[in-house]
Amino acid sequence: MYKETQKIIFEILEGTEASGPNGRAVTFFMTVLIFLNIIAVALETVEPFHFQYAELFNIFEIFSIIIFTLEYVLRLWTCDLRADFNEHVKNRLRYAMTPMAVADLLSVLPFYLPIFLTLDLRTIKVLRLLRLFRIAKLGRYSAVFKMFKEIIREKKEELFLSAFLIFIALVISSSLMYFIEHEAQPEKFSSIPAAMWWGIVTLATIGYGDVYPITPLGKFFGAIVALFGIGMFALPAGIFASGFIEQVQKNSETHKICPHCGKDIDEKLR
Repeated sequence: MYKETQKIIFEILEGTEASGPNGRAVTFFMTVLIFLNIIAVALETVEPFHFQYAELFNIFEIFSIIIFTLEYVLRLWTCDLRADFNEHVKNRLRYAMTPMAVADLLSVLPFYLPIFLTLDLRTIKVLRLLRLFRIAKLGRYSAVFKMFKEIIREKKEELFLSAFLIFIALVISSSLMYFIEHEAQPEKFSSIPAAMWWGIVTLATIGYGDVYPITPLGKFFGAIVALFGIGMFALPAGIFASGFIEQVQKNSETHKICPHCGKDIDEKLR
């Protein structure tokens, strides 16, 4: 009975095919609850809403905490049914340190810390803002987030290489601009780290206009960096685009969709 109950809860939480409509209902409910929590965190920062609906926000927060805490406890309880974990305490602790388990913990931790610790008002406000970590829980329930995670996993080498190239370009451009503009604008280009703000804004082609070169050489070099940045920041975008296309093709090969009814052909045959 114990193992059967544990298996049923595990399948429902993981949304496996064996869980049937119960798993789909839980996935839908948790997805909606996470989105509502993100909306609530944003609306609480609007003073008229905060003062007028403070009690409603508190009730919703307590309800959410109960659900998220129960989910976290149940996932810890059923984690030994995963292929790479077992009932050993060390493996349960290892599961608790996985990224998604940490995200689950961070989604409820801001509520419990003020209960057990004496914290000042500013710290409490920061902790309440940390509730935005709940959006990371969508990685469990959203197919889009799962696809995004797969793209990062498969393209991590290319993404790391592009990030490394952007970092090198940032260091070189900021260093050269510092030596070009330091004498003309010592307050804005006071050091190479300070010049990196200009480098980031220029390479990303944002151009806030708060820091910019005024010398002829600085303007010429800034134009080159801006043009160079268009290509540099297009690299990770291209990598994500190719990864997305590959994932869509892989999913379409795995799930053949009937052009008439729109259902999975393999599922219809079963």
